[in-house]
Amino acid sequence: MSEIPMSADPHVHVARSPWWFKLLGRLLEPWVRIKRDPAEPAALLNSGAAVCYAIERDGTSDVLILERACREAGLPSPMQLIDLPGRRRRSVFSLSRRQGWIFGRTDSRGPREPIGQLIRAIQDDPSRDIQVVPVSIYVGRAPNRESGWFSVLFAENWLVVGRFRRMLALLLNGRDTVVHFSTPVSLRSVLGESGGLTPERLTRKIARVLRTHFRRIRAAVIGPDLSHRRTVVDAVLNTQPVRDAISATASKENISLAKAQRRARDFALEIAADYSHPVVRSTSFLLSNFWNKLYDGIAMHHFDKARAAAPGHEVVYVPCHRSHTDYLLLSYQLHHSGVVPPHIAAGVNLNLPVVGPILRRGGAFFLRRSFKGNALYSVVFNEYLAQLVDRGVPLEYFIEGGRSRTGRLLAPRAGMLAMTLRAFLRAPRRPVMFQPVYIGYEKLMEGKSYIGELSGKPKEKESLLGLIRGLKVLRQRYGHVTLNFGEPVLLTPLLDSAAPNWRAATADPDVKPEWMSSVVDNLAERIQVNINRAADVNPINLLALALLATPKHAMAEADLLAQIELTKALFQELPYSDRVTITPMNPQGVVAYAEQMGWVRRVRHPLGDVLITEGEQAVLLSYFRNNVLHLNAAAAWVAACFLNNRRMSRSSVLRLGQIIYPFIQGELFLPWDSAGFARQVEETIEFFVRRGILESSAEGRLLERGPGQDDGAYQLRVIARSMLQAFERYYIAIAALVKNGPHTMSAGELETACTLTAQRLSMLNELSAPEFFDKALFRGFIQKLREAKVVWTDDAGKLDFSDALEDMVRDARVILAREVRHSILKITPGGENDRDFDARPPVDPDDGSAGESLHDRHVANEHTRHDKHR
Repeated sequence: MSEIPMSADPHVHVARSPWWFKLLGRLLEPWVRIKRDPAEPAALLNSGAAVCYAIERDGTSDVLILERACREAGLPSPMQLIDLPGRRRRSVFSLSRRQGWIFGRTDSRGPREPIGQLIRAIQDDPSRDIQVVPVSIYVGRAPNRESGWFSVLFAENWLVVGRFRRMLALLLNGRDTVVHFSTPVSLRSVLGESGGLTPERLTRKIARVLRTHFRRIRAAVIGPDLSHRRTVVDAVLNTQPVRDAISATASKENISLAKAQRRARDFALEIAADYSHPVVRSTSFLLSNFWNKLYDGIAMHHFDKARAAAPGHEVVYVPCHRSHTDYLLLSYQLHHSGVVPPHIAAGVNLNLPVVGPILRRGGAFFLRRSFKGNALYSVVFNEYLAQLVDRGVPLEYFIEGGRSRTGRLLAPRAGMLAMTLRAFLRAPRRPVMFQPVYIGYEKLMEGKSYIGELSGKPKEKESLLGLIRGLKVLRQRYGHVTLNFGEPVLLTPLLDSAAPNWRAATADPDVKPEWMSSVVDNLAERIQVNINRAADVNPINLLALALLATPKHAMAEADLLAQIELTKALFQELPYSDRVTITPMNPQGVVAYAEQMGWVRRVRHPLGDVLITEGEQAVLLSYFRNNVLHLNAAAAWVAACFLNNRRMSRSSVLRLGQIIYPFIQGELFLPWDSAGFARQVEETIEFFVRRGILESSAEGRLLERGPGQDDGAYQLRVIARSMLQAFERYYIAIAALVKNGPHTMSAGELETACTLTAQRLSMLNELSAPEFFDKALFRGFIQKLREAKVVWTDDAGKLDFSDALEDMVRDARVILAREVRHSILKITPGGENDRDFDARPPVDPDDGSAGESLHDRHVANEHTRHDKHR
């Protein structure tokens, strides 16, 4: 490590430290372990200029820590003397100093004298410059799991503590000391840009800027300096919208104003967090042991990119929601990584005795599932959220509204996004950044309850007794957890694109700009897409994609290994996104790990072992297949085209793919537009050709797979079946609508008919996929049909449709086998328009809407005639 010369400035003199300072330094050294941020702060300094350090708080211990950190980093010592007008002084000063030794009070005017002296020094000598380096020192910011419980009470916070408390903090938490060096400020440059300010005013300005800087750094490291909960509640109740809502409630319900005010205060107290730094640190201390007993490891990827993008922004973390542990995992990892945990929007159902107060002090604020019919509550909640945004408090909420029971991302509920947007529009002081986070598990604590709920059992209401009963799940191990930070979504560029005049939008909470709904919908869509673009492919995901695609959920070990290798190679060679992470395990390691986790059972056999997953395990495994189904979508479409066709034209694969894509995109939140999906399909075809799974002929216009017993054909079938149930669901919906005819079913009736058909089909075919009859998926598909103007509602509330829907039914013959189509048509409820679609004659294959097998035969015949002629 190279040292900066101590004599770079002739006005700086190396001086011996007092004997008592050296003695205290030696006594303190065994108790303090310093982590520098950045690790090599010497790179920040400008050579040739004297260095003077600015620290936040006055105290001998802070100077001792600074001196040691500078010595270890090869920086000039804060104890060296610097020439100032009429005197010499040490190269360090604090923003606040204590008057008196024992009972002294803090004097916030401390920095003005040394700053004024430094400014006068460079005014007297135009060739001289002094660089002020702000240094933040934190003792015990986040005690680790080896720390004692008592040490948590003396962790770093916003309080100005006395010497005794500081001594205890050093003894208990000194081994977790962080020294943060900031970019130096050239006083010569500041003086040149001062615009003629007097030295006194310039001194006050520099002191003010330094205080603001230290507050920002402290807020980033240990969290914002939040007022007491009661103060925040008072601020909410004193806003004009809340006062107006109180008056309106009193008038509407004919109650006294005082009673309406008490109701508003009760609402605010029910909602508001009571953030406590000691509780956060205590919870972090406890969770360290909890995670080690529950999981084999917690990994974070791309967090450095998220942390680099965050400064200067109001950060809103928007993770996917798969487990109750999502709340704790993200906050714990952020705190452990040196970032303040966010305030979390939690359902009021979690405000349980004992648990609720702890969550509230950890930053949770509670909201009801519905605001309908309670205007006063709605206004109070909106104003509370606006207070948090205005204060720069980081937030976290789940835009899916609830935990996913299927493993897929749910359709977003944009209420919190809309409220955040409104809060920003009222006071756009700080740009808002939405940070998507993908959370991937290898086993879920709630797995069995999810199966029951998807099968029709009512959701079990949260209760303290239920929580105690659920502690038995802690006896198991749940593998690894991964948190991947996706590409942030910035609100300002989104607003600029959708509504260039958004800055002129009124701050009146009762006025809703025309463009707001579209902006919120676009924002929600981008967040979900970016969550999926940060997926983690773990060993259980790879296993589930392969094993669940077989009729009995069993595969020969050799076939399973080959399929896992193929899928992993597909994800690596055709990366979905630069933020997707993939397990480094090889196929043999994946299988061994799945056996160890209890996901599969090995059946020994002389001709080769068979791996099988059965019953409830197979159903639970579908959750982890669905986590990464979007990564496999393009490949599954290409493979599905060859389920019932050995030969097919490339143009037909692309044409039909672009027809089906909007529905796949809506269900899986895929990132491409129609042309982008076509490119992805093209690249996937080339991958299959390189691997020998497909053959390309006729100058690439014709594609062909091997015979049914061929290994390549088998691998294609496995890939196709990962998405086949989605295609069957689409066929159920359009077949039910066409079979019953136009003007006969409402959207709700169609959803019910589709759900019942899918449930019955699932029972008859023993499908281990509860999401196959998920009503929400049918609802989303019908909505996409409406958006494409293929289906619409008539004046009577019944569904009408265009001829394109019947074309889609006929196109389904390319993907779905005849027996599957007939089973669906037989089960699907039909009315007087009941018809057999397969009995209808196909149209001319040259018009582009015929069944693809006919089209492929037409192309093949053309190539044959061309070859004979040649």
